[in-house]
Order: sequence, then structure tokens, then C-alpha cells
Amino acid sequence: MRTLAVALLLTPAIAWAQDAAEVRRMFEAGRFQQVVDSAGDAAAPAVVYTAAQSHQKLGAAGEARAAYAQLATRGEDDPWHFIGLSGQQLLDDQTAAALESAQQAVALGPRLADAHYQMGLVHARREEWRAAAEAFDRAAELSPATAYAHYYGGLMHYRAGRPDRMAIHFEQFLKLAPEAPERPEVLQIMRTVRGR
Repeated sequence: MRTLAVALLLTPAIAWAQDAAEVRRMFEAGRFQQVVDSAGDAAAPAVVYTAAQSHQKLGAAGEARAAYAQLATRGEDDPWHFIGLSGQQLLDDQTAAALESAQQAVALGPRLADAHYQMGLVHARREEWRAAAEAFDRAAELSPATAYAHYYGGLMHYRAGRPDRMAIHFEQFLKLAPEAPERPEVLQIMRTVRGR
């Protein structure tokens, strides 16, 4: 009986993890509208975060802001609260505030890949290539199957003048997200760098 009770308690957490992974795969395949459609009010924070990014890819800043606001309503002891705030602030081009919020998210959730990923996005917007590369490296280390951590990690290492590190990330990105819209861009960058 106790085993059944434990299984029932864990079922929602397992379902959320599976949902988040499936939504991430849709995002990585460029199916942004499907991601948006899958994120309801009761969605896991990672799904809401991916939906916010999907709205941005679709050019819907207002909807992205609303998704980030949904995360920001979580308690201040939750790293997702600060990820949501950082996302909103980055949309509003408040990069100093976005960086501070991302730092708080990382402090509260040092093992949460999405916190480091958000930190990388903020550093990238601020054109702090090395810091962005380090943040995406950490996100990829914590969640090796997150293709966009590798994509942005590769891009940031490229901009920081580290083609060796760029190639490692880009090769992983191509393996993880063969349908990603950025695939032609990544292949072109790799051809250009290897042709030097």
C-alpha cells in the first residue's frame, strides 16, 4: 500500500518531466506554435519557459511577456520566479536588472540548467561573450540533452574567439536537434571556421 502511495505522489512529477522534455523536443524542431499550444495554466515551469521562448521566436513579445509573468508569480524562494523576471526584463531591454534576476535564479537553483541558460541569454544580449559561453557551458553540463544550450554555447564561443569549443557544442547541437531551424546557419559557420 505504501508503494502505491509513493507511486501516486511521484506520478505528477514524472508526467511534468516527460511533458517538459517533449515540449523541449518540439521547440528544438522549430514547432513553436505546438509548444505554445501545449502550455496551459497548470503547465510545469520548464514548459512555460519554453513557451515564452517560442512566443519570442514567433515574434509575439506580448505573449512572451505574459508567459514570463506567469513564472514571476511564483514565490521568491523559487528560482523560476527570477527566471521569469529576467525574461521580462530582457524583453524590455533592462539588461542590468535582467542580469541581477538571472544571478538570483542561479543562486537559488545552482543545479537548474534553465537558470544558467537564462544567465547566458542575458550575457549574450549584453555582448559579454565569455560570460555567456560559461553560462551556456554550465547549462549544457547540467542538461546535456538541451540542444539550445549547445547552440548558444557554440555561438558564444565563436564570438569569444574559441572555435575549438564552438565546434564541440555545434556538433552536439546538430546531433540533438537535426530539424532545428538554425541547422543551416550552424553548418555554414562550421564550414567557414574549418576553411580558415
